[in-house]
Amino acid sequence: MMFKRIAAILTATIIASPVMAEVNIYSSRNPQLINPILEVFTAETGIKTNIVFIKDGLIERLKAEGKRSPADLVLTTDISNLNAIVEAGVTQTVTSDIINANIPATFRDPDGNWFGLTSRARVIYASVDRVAEGEVTTYEDLTDPKWKGRICTRSGSHNYNIGLLSAVVAHYGEAGAEEWLTGLKANLARKPQGNDRAQIKAIWAGVCDIAIGNTYYMGAMLQNEEQQAWASSVTIQFPILGDNGVHVNLSGMAMTKSARNDEDALRLMEYLTSEAAQTMYAELNFEYPLLETAQPSELVQGWGEFTPDSTPLVDIAKLRNIALKIVDRVNFNE
Repeated sequence: MMFKRIAAILTATIIASPVMAEVNIYSSRNPQLINPILEVFTAETGIKTNIVFIKDGLIERLKAEGKRSPADLVLTTDISNLNAIVEAGVTQTVTSDIINANIPATFRDPDGNWFGLTSRARVIYASVDRVAEGEVTTYEDLTDPKWKGRICTRSGSHNYNIGLLSAVVAHYGEAGAEEWLTGLKANLARKPQGNDRAQIKAIWAGVCDIAIGNTYYMGAMLQNEEQQAWASSVTIQFPILGDNGVHVNLSGMAMTKSARNDEDALRLMEYLTSEAAQTMYAELNFEYPLLETAQPSELVQGWGEFTPDSTPLVDIAKLRNIALKIVDRVNFNE
């Protein structure tokens, strides 16, 4: 009899206790860049968010976990990573009039497998003292012999440079892109190495005069006492590709196939494309919001305006393997 009473009490407790809605997130981005937005989302909706930071091996983990994966949502950077997640078969399509209205078609998968959140431009960092304003206006300028021994960049095989090279392939074809990369290699001041910040430090140190890098690193360096001098030694130039625009990449999101909290995950996805969230996210990571009515931070606005390349990123992502082969044929990293 006593056991029946205990069972009845436990059953009543379970029924009476509300189950808090939640969304589980796997993120390759540092949590400090997204946590402030998630806190506001929870305060406004009552939906709890749990975020797991996975710097490397995110796709492998999702594949290994399969249907058992607790992840509802993935946050990551670079079109190649978003495309790879889709190709791994661990995402599901999402249909949302809200998201489609907020995020331009160029920055989302046409089938609804992933959606961009913010963009970053791959630009030219130029020495304040040794490069005149307007000397670099196109990516094609980087092959001009006058830059011989004056350019720095990271590995040609890195996602950031593969994205740029894939865009060159999209505009000029495989042969044209190989010619461009060969010309760029001929002008390098040193063997490709380090990250984007290391290239800007090299300009500061006099190793080279111009470098290829993502825009948000300028904001990050200005917040670092040691790196402020590096940032102050350069200006940002926005080169165009052909007659189109500046090559951009993005950070984005995708819902997992295993999502158990899909309705709440969709609410979060839609919230992340809202003006409030877009403005806050861009402020935190020194990137550009994709919602047209949202504005980048004052610091980012101070770098100048530009027109992004209109080539859909999903088309650029499909050229990744061709770009990797070009890097190998040119022996760019040697």
